[in-house]
Amino acid sequence: MKIEVRIAQWLLAALFFLTGALRLWQALHGIAISDTTLLMSTAQVVLGVLLASGWQLRIVALCAAVLLLIDAALAHPFWKLSGANLTASLLAFLKHMGLVAGLLLLSTAGGARRR
Repeated sequence: MKIEVRIAQWLLAALFFLTGALRLWQALHGIAISDTTLLMSTAQVVLGVLLASGWQLRIVALCAAVLLLIDAALAHPFWKLSGANLTASLLAFLKHMGLVAGLLLLSTAGGARRR
């Protein structure tokens, strides 16, 4: 695998692992977190570890993309908002879509085998 693809893989893995781990750490220290957030955070940690390891990279990257799509729709429903809230939510949603695009590219670049 090319070094730039490997770096992208590790950066995406770090994003998943660290955001999920941070929320789980907060929950362990008494910050109220919904069950859905706990579930999503646990999935993020697991996906981060799997992405970093490269295990079944194509499938894991696609699963991570689906998780981000779900998270974006649940956490950033810009279509229901107006004004400054609309702008902030739309920006966050679009950032998620950029990450989804990166994961889709990783799923194609990381799964090829050389002959």
